[in-house]
Amino acid sequence: MKKVLFATTALIATAGVAAEAAEVNFSGYGRFGIGYVEDRTGDVDTVAVVTDADVTAETAEGVDTDDTILVSRFRLNIDGIVETDGGVRFEGRVRLQADEDAGNGEANSAGLNGARFSVIYGGLRVDAGNVAGAFDNGINYYGTEVGLELFAGQYSGVDYSFLGYSSTGSGANAVYVNYSVGDFSFGASYDQRTFAETAADGSDTVDADRWDIGAAYTFNNFSAEIIYGQTKSVGDLDKQSLTVLALGAEFGDFSGTLFVADDDVAAESRNGTAYGLSAAYNLGTATTLQFVYGDGSADDDLRQIAVGAIYDLGGGASLRGGIGTNKRGDGESVTQADFGAQFNF
Repeated sequence: MKKVLFATTALIATAGVAAEAAEVNFSGYGRFGIGYVEDRTGDVDTVAVVTDADVTAETAEGVDTDDTILVSRFRLNIDGIVETDGGVRFEGRVRLQADEDAGNGEANSAGLNGARFSVIYGGLRVDAGNVAGAFDNGINYYGTEVGLELFAGQYSGVDYSFLGYSSTGSGANAVYVNYSVGDFSFGASYDQRTFAETAADGSDTVDADRWDIGAAYTFNNFSAEIIYGQTKSVGDLDKQSLTVLALGAEFGDFSGTLFVADDDVAAESRNGTAYGLSAAYNLGTATTLQFVYGDGSADDDLRQIAVGAIYDLGGGASLRGGIGTNKRGDGESVTQADFGAQFNF
């Protein structure tokens, strides 16, 4: 019996040492409320099509559903972390996320996404696996986004498909490198991917190498970044690219960003200049007001105009919502709005 107790005590002590050498962290947020989209439609049938060098799902037929639905999201980040004696930090992350189905208002099941692995030393960071590229990591690319669901942004006129972190899918198996020194940061990513060349038979796959590179500089109350990305030509599709220049500023309770981009994609009706701006102002009574405008010079670009507000409840909880319009090219203007609660943990 004593041998069993000694063995158990030794096992517990060993586990304690291991727990100090490595850690597992949990973080994330939950949000829920109501969302409204004018003349909301749901998917009845989908067909695979090739758009901007990606195989996507396009609605073949729509059915009317309730314009106002219950919207929700639960996101849990699971991070495994260990640091060597030499100060090199290794991290691995997977994300568990559940969202509503925006097409019919029903709930979706939660599922784990693809893993991201990181090595960090000093100002150098290397991510591999399901990673975000230079655009997705941009300090000013997204600016202020409006609504509980972040349904409007200054980048709405951009149609280029850049490398982004996938919260619900496997993501791209890619590499991202970032180096920061003082007020300067540099980032670049490379994604060696393949996709079906035609939607008709899906029998052939082709390379669609994609890369991006960017630099950012922060000085006093201002920040500036420039990012360039490119997807090589494949099949009948020409080379595609995106160049973004974004400027940000903060003065007391006010923050704002200016956004301009040269968007060169496969669809001629969406080629051109994208532009936008966003702003936020803290009223000082736990309330922040937001504004977003995004558009583009191409015939079929998406224009978004929206205003929103956030009321801080304290303890990581807030009430937030927004209202705005979406308009694609010469199409009809669609009103969208939401309101609800978000809590971070």
